Amino acid sequence: MTTEHVNCLIIGSGPAGYTAAIYASRAGMKPVLYQGMQPGGQLTITNEVDNFPGYPEGVNGPQLMMDLEQQARRFGADIRYGVVTAVDFSGPMHKAVVDDQQEISANVVIISTGASAKWLGLPSEMRLNGLGVSACAVCDGFFFRGKDVAIVGAGDTAAEEASYLANLCRKVYMIVRRGEMRASKFMQNRVKSLPNIEILWNTETLEVLGEDGVTGALVKNAVTGEERVLDISGFFVAIGHQPNTAIFKNYLELDETGYIITEKGSTRTNVPGVFACGDAQDNIYRQAITAAGTGCMAALDAERYLAMKEVEMHAEA
Repeated sequence: MTTEHVNCLIIGSGPAGYTAAIYASRAGMKPVLYQGMQPGGQLTITNEVDNFPGYPEGVNGPQLMMDLEQQARRFGADIRYGVVTAVDFSGPMHKAVVDDQQEISANVVIISTGASAKWLGLPSEMRLNGLGVSACAVCDGFFFRGKDVAIVGAGDTAAEEASYLANLCRKVYMIVRRGEMRASKFMQNRVKSLPNIEILWNTETLEVLGEDGVTGALVKNAVTGEERVLDISGFFVAIGHQPNTAIFKNYLELDETGYIITEKGSTRTNVPGVFACGDAQDNIYRQAITAAGTGCMAALDAERYLAMKEVEMHAEA
């Protein structure tokens, strides 16, 4: 296994990682960024992004990520293909293994591995992803104004997104697998009070219909066995996200769902010199712009940490 030492290692790309690379490069930290299994993150499978500042006509997700990557490269960021498969944060020097072949040691580490939406696992759902199937109502609901849509889920996030869609869409079918919801009473009452939301209890989705875009969903009532087709243009999945943080669990404090815990008002983790940004530590907002903001914060926090360590080193000398 080959070894290499870097000053600043960024694990993961997307808005958080690329923004961290931009700021770290401009600060002279010479960052090395490994893009991970999905270079550019979740936005690379998003067709249209209308809510990222600076694009008055909107931009497609892959183009936005290419723009951010090119901006980071312009300032000297060393952006590489590769997946960090293991880490060791037990010593004073932080270590990471890339593709099980190379060991990288770093003075500071910025984690921007993101989170992945949980899906139902239907082939048609995957085929129509970005063509009417979405895991983010706030991101994509705008494109379905005045149309009929469906959303799957029974928790607070699903209820909140159903309410959001109800303000935009003509009709919202909320598909709930059981005869009750996991959402808080407040959120349940909110959903039930909206006249254009129809809750389909004890219902599962069999297939998302459509060739070049969503035209409907085939659902089945688990109690009666009745199948019906919902005439919809959009199909939203809100059954949760899984943060991509498993390789850090032996070293970093995670919450009960796997999100990295950071100090309030910063990106600092429980390990000095290790910082987390983007959806890997954000289980609330999960937006491209908030991810970019925390990427900026992580680079600034890392820069201050390095400056502090340099002062301490000179004081000891």
